[in-house]
Amino acid sequence: MSDGPLSARIIEAFDAMPAQLRKAARYVLDRPHDVALLSMREQARRAEVPPATMTRFARHLGFTGYEDVREIHAQALRGGAPGFAGKAGAQLARQKLEGDRGMAAAMLASLRRQIEHLGSEDSLDALTAAADRLAGARRIYSLGLRASHPVAWQLHYMLSLVGEPAICLDTNAGTGADALADAGEEDVLLAVSVEPYTRLTIEIADYAAQRGIGVLAITDSAVAPLARIARQVILVPTDSPSFFHAMAPAFILAEILGALVAGHGGEAALAALARKDEHLRALGTHFSKVGSRQP
Repeated sequence: MSDGPLSARIIEAFDAMPAQLRKAARYVLDRPHDVALLSMREQARRAEVPPATMTRFARHLGFTGYEDVREIHAQALRGGAPGFAGKAGAQLARQKLEGDRGMAAAMLASLRRQIEHLGSEDSLDALTAAADRLAGARRIYSLGLRASHPVAWQLHYMLSLVGEPAICLDTNAGTGADALADAGEEDVLLAVSVEPYTRLTIEIADYAAQRGIGVLAITDSAVAPLARIARQVILVPTDSPSFFHAMAPAFILAEILGALVAGHGGEAALAALARKDEHLRALGTHFSKVGSRQP
């Protein structure tokens, strides 16, 4: 490894780190092989920082602890991303050691830090800029496949309630991208994909960009495939003690974007919601009384 698997993320976060964390960061950037092979205490000794600084450095990047950093470097040294099966091994070992309660607590703690990160100045700036771009679009297309589908669908559903011209590019019958036939420069495609990146999402987003459609990406890295295509990018943390990447932060972003765009709609959004409420009442979509029974 000439560059470590976290180099881009470390460089992006470097300026905001305290001096001690920068020493740890420089060590990880300069010696990715050592990160994979040496114990945390030995790395801390060589970096000339206390072991606790290595843990704080990992948490600054959004990880649960420094062992996550070591595992990512070890997988890169072995020649590839860890994959679900590789991550499951780490989860099983941790769960056996800490028990179900400890594993659940670790996942919740990780999510709590990630959600706090979404409130940073950079994240809020990206969110408000994205909401402004979506609110000014003629049509809003949303695209998310596999684990990212609920994120794209949530935004689509919220926007459809407030009368926004929202279209979800689903892949049923292989016709998902067909809806882009009438799209143009006045439209926006919100694309969601995190590692491991779904190939079809990247291909559709690239096609849209080539047609002049503005692509807005929710993804996990500034060097992710979608980030290289999109005009605007919102970065979302996905690291998790689980074998599966965390999707909750991305889902939260979709909810916030939907609410912000609805706020841009003003009275028109309120009128659309009133029509939708009446429509749902007429269909009896929701229970009107707790405990009522339907024949």
